[in-house]
Amino acid sequence: MTQEILKSIESTRVIAIIRLAQYDHAVEIVQALVAGGVTAIEFTLTGAGANEAITRTRQALGSAAQIGVGTVLNSGAAHAAVDAGAQFVVTPVYSREVINACRAAGVPIMCGAQTATEAYNAHLDGAQMVKIFPARTGGPAYIKDILAPLPFLRLVPTGGVSAENARAFIEAGAAAVGIGGNLVSAADVAGANWAAITAKARACAQAVAV
Repeated sequence: MTQEILKSIESTRVIAIIRLAQYDHAVEIVQALVAGGVTAIEFTLTGAGANEAITRTRQALGSAAQIGVGTVLNSGAAHAAVDAGAQFVVTPVYSREVINACRAAGVPIMCGAQTATEAYNAHLDGAQMVKIFPARTGGPAYIKDILAPLPFLRLVPTGGVSAENARAFIEAGAAAVGIGGNLVSAADVAGANWAAITAKARACAQAVAV
C-alpha cells in the first residue's frame, strides 16, 4: 500500500494542502480537487475536525483520492490520524518520533526539513519523502542545490508554491510539490465556489504534467 500511495503522488506531482479553521465542506473540496486532476490531498491538524474530514472523504471518494494528514507533530497525532483513515502523514519539521510512528503503522511519511542535513537525516530515519518547508526561502534553485550531492532524495517543496512556479520546482528535481492557499482558499470555500477550486487544481496539474 505504501508504494501505491507514493506512486500516485509522484504521478500527479501535486499535493493539495487544505488548511482551514474547520472542515465542514471536506467532501465538496476534495471532489472539486479531484475533478481538476489533483488526487493527493492533505488535511492539516491546525483546523478543527481534521480526522473526521479524513474519514468522511475516504468514505466518499474511495480509491479516487489519496487522503493524508498534515502538521503532525507527535506520534499520538500520527496514530490518531491513521486510525481515522489517513493514507500518508506529513510533518512541517524534522521529527524522528513521527517517522518511527509511521513506519510502525506502515504508512508513508513525508517529513519536513529545511536544510540538507535535516533532509538527509529524515531519509536515513526512514522518511520516504522529504518536505522542504518553506520552499519560498530558497526557491527552485535551492531544491536543485540540495539534490546535487543528494540525488536520491524525494523532495516535496511546500510553502509559496503556485501554478505559476510549480513547474520550475519540478524541473529543479522535486518529486512533487505541496500547494496550499494558492489552491484551496478560505474565500472559495466560504463562498462554496467549487468551480474555482477545480479550475485552480486543473491549472496546477497542467503546470507539472510531463
